[in-house]
Amino acid sequence: MVADPNAWYYCLTHRTVERGAGCRGADRMGPYPDEAAARRALETARERTKVQDEADEEWDER
Repeated sequence: MVADPNAWYYCLTHRTVERGAGCRGADRMGPYPDEAAARRALETARERTKVQDEADEEWDER
């Protein structure tokens, strides 16, 4: 798959944001619509994981 030249990605290897083609896909998160969203990639992932973990706990308690 070719990276969208206008999309933003967060590189896990270099801990930087990239636009368009950059590091290999397995090392990146995204695509994101803008640079700010890419910069928040890890924070967004943590928040989403927390929400899912809480939902799993609620499910397990049933």
